[in-house]
Amino acid sequence: MRILHTMFRVGDLDRSLAFYTEVLGMRELRRQDFPDGRFTLAFVGYGSEQEGAVLELTHNWDTPAYEMGNAFGHIALEVDDAYDACAQIKARSGKVVREAGPMKHGTTVIAFVEDPDGYKIELIQKKVA
Repeated sequence: MRILHTMFRVGDLDRSLAFYTEVLGMRELRRQDFPDGRFTLAFVGYGSEQEGAVLELTHNWDTPAYEMGNAFGHIALEVDDAYDACAQIKARSGKVVREAGPMKHGTTVIAFVEDPDGYKIELIQKKVA
């Protein structure tokens, strides 16, 4: 068994795709419209779906926004340098909600950014061996 994808709903698919591809550097892997169901699925990731887990962005055409639940935590991405990643994300008009720095009660360097729908993405700096 392996993890295939994580799905979440987005209010504006184009805005979300721009964030995940232009701000976070993922690629749009595939997209499919379901006119009878009035929704679109778009898959994004850093590699192919055969290589690793990806994100499934579900856009229900008649729902412009969603309420953020309190059970979802965040998506985590490994980065070489969290400080540099935050600078690049800001330069691409991304929203950094917790600047890079050591995590509370630890030494791992982390940061948090937020996508257009309010989903949190944690950046975890790769440990130097």
